[in-house]
Amino acid sequence: MQHFASLPPLSLYVHIPWCVHKCPYCDFNSHEVRASRSRHPASRDISASLHVKIPEQEYIDALLRDLEQDLPRAWGRPVYSIFIGGGTPSLFSPGAIDRLLSGIRARLPLDQNIEITLEANPGTVVAPAHPAPATFVHPCTSDVEHFKGFRQAGINRLSIGIQSFDEAKLKALGRIHGREEALRAAEAARAAGFENFNLDLMFGLPDQTVEQAVSDVRTAIQLHPSHLSVYQLTIEPNTLFHAQPPALPDDDVAWEMQSQLQAELAAADYRQYEVSAYAKPGYECRHNLNYWKFGDYLGIGAGAHAKITDATGITRLWKVKQPNDYLLYAGTPQGIGGEQKLSRHDTVAEFMLNALRLVDGFPSPLFQERAGVPISTCEPKLVQAENRGLIEWDARTIRPTPQGRRFLNNLLELFV
Repeated sequence: MQHFASLPPLSLYVHIPWCVHKCPYCDFNSHEVRASRSRHPASRDISASLHVKIPEQEYIDALLRDLEQDLPRAWGRPVYSIFIGGGTPSLFSPGAIDRLLSGIRARLPLDQNIEITLEANPGTVVAPAHPAPATFVHPCTSDVEHFKGFRQAGINRLSIGIQSFDEAKLKALGRIHGREEALRAAEAARAAGFENFNLDLMFGLPDQTVEQAVSDVRTAIQLHPSHLSVYQLTIEPNTLFHAQPPALPDDDVAWEMQSQLQAELAAADYRQYEVSAYAKPGYECRHNLNYWKFGDYLGIGAGAHAKITDATGITRLWKVKQPNDYLLYAGTPQGIGGEQKLSRHDTVAEFMLNALRLVDGFPSPLFQERAGVPISTCEPKLVQAENRGLIEWDARTIRPTPQGRRFLNNLLELFV
């Protein structure tokens, strides 16, 4: 039996499943939108832009029905972060995001200092200088005005999927934007009033050199984001890259990339607080920290997952994945894709899988507070990890060593 002294903080994840183009490395629940082609007004030839057809209002209706069905799981609990991810949420209009957030406010108590993040991709908010058949042009007056609309709707943090500033690498990754669109999107975020915005970067890209990886990070630093996510490209099952693997840098080169990137970021006052997360002081992502500290979250949207703690234990549930099914069944029992009560073993494993990603580790009492079982439950595994030089721990704190962070998978496997 698990015993919880108190309930953990509660967040809300909202999934918008549509994107313009499915990237070959992506294993998220994302679906290419159907598009009609038309001549781009700025083009002298028959270059086409994509005008996407997304059921915005119907999907917002479905999200709010979904949320209402989940409310009994979180009665009276304030939400302290919201993350709107995808897919590509910036395909939705500011008006749709405003309606969504208004509906959430009407149904849930929100913390007065709530963090509300929206994921955005450069190719969906910036009209390219040289439109091409595979380029999406968002029907908005300007990229800055588009971001201002999101800000007025209540978004106070943006996460922009840059991945690289190298044209060849962006093409290899299947991205729909180029270097200039990436630069303009970051500049537009600040011009629209976002002091808090993240840039996503990847390293270990096909045929990438250490110098190219460092150049990407230096370019990102010059854009002065408050937060950077810098993570190594990995090949996931059920992706095009898994079926047709590209030539990636070997482990030694990838480690050299990571070491140099970390040095560049530290010199620019970005503190690493998680395996792939770096922030200016005070700008750590509250939503992701809640995941890593094994907090609770509701999940609404096609394929969204939730984790909820109550007196009976910890429950995970997820919604149906296909957007058409979700539109039809959201808010009904058929809209629930599945539900699972975590066993004691699963709880311990999942806590460690999340919390040991943090550079500072976690306070030892947090384990019992969030997992509902004493830390002595996994003491043999902790001793084994310590003997291998992967963690250091005492009665107050458990944290990965530099060796443990480098070989994180080996550390996590001990608990799985």
